[in-house]
Amino acid sequence: MTKLNIAEALQWASSMLAASSESAHADAEALLLHCLGKSRSFLYTWPERNLSAEQHKQFTQMVLRRSQGVPVAHIVGEREFWSLPFIVNESTLIPRPDTEILVETALNLPLSDDIAVLDLGTGTGAIALALAHERQGWKVTAVDKVEAAVELACANRDNLKLPQVEILQSDWFSAVQGRKFQLIVSNPPYIEEDDEHLEMGDVRFEPRSALTAADQGFADLFHIAAHAREHLLPGGYLLLEHGYAQAVNLREKLAELGYQQVATVRDFGSNDRCTLGFWPG
Repeated sequence: MTKLNIAEALQWASSMLAASSESAHADAEALLLHCLGKSRSFLYTWPERNLSAEQHKQFTQMVLRRSQGVPVAHIVGEREFWSLPFIVNESTLIPRPDTEILVETALNLPLSDDIAVLDLGTGTGAIALALAHERQGWKVTAVDKVEAAVELACANRDNLKLPQVEILQSDWFSAVQGRKFQLIVSNPPYIEEDDEHLEMGDVRFEPRSALTAADQGFADLFHIAAHAREHLLPGGYLLLEHGYAQAVNLREKLAELGYQQVATVRDFGSNDRCTLGFWPG
């Protein structure tokens, strides 16, 4: 096998991925960093450093998988969220940077340091564990209907050393009946079932059950909004992530259900991303 140095490897991979990825160079960097086990600065400090035969073989295989559309996060088995490393797999969604807006919004709410928090449909556990990492006194419970997702969230909890987070298998509120919280958060399925974007990009490799919802994507959002009232303490908040075109309808539904101070927060691309409501009790 011909020896390949770091600069040549990046150039080859970027060329290979150009037709299938809008982020070909960034993908090439991420895959090579995983193979080398180094920081990004290493790539440009030692561009002439040769890959070992094993690294070359592994990198080639990873680039070929990426060229077939497999998400980088699934190839390397990890994705950073809120500056924390999360194990990922095909059982649930890959954490997205825009969801950090929900975490940031939650942390900025006028809540005490010892509240009870519920994260519905936790997936990798990204939201719940990011909140617990920032607020060590919060009593965070995370739930998911899918057993494999619960196992993944537990693995991330252990990896991040946040044993205080409770993780349960639950169909929305089924495992927390009779319990109340000062904050309920969720990034539920909200994409329309026939959305053409489901056949594009990374979402092709993610479970549809974690992406789509009936009633033009509103079924789970509205279900959570209605039933959260039974589980919110007076003065508590509900915070939901949603699609960029769903904010108006969701705000109207929250107001109809009796929530107050209803407001929408935009993401890094200035799209409506999450909506919150205050529960007066």
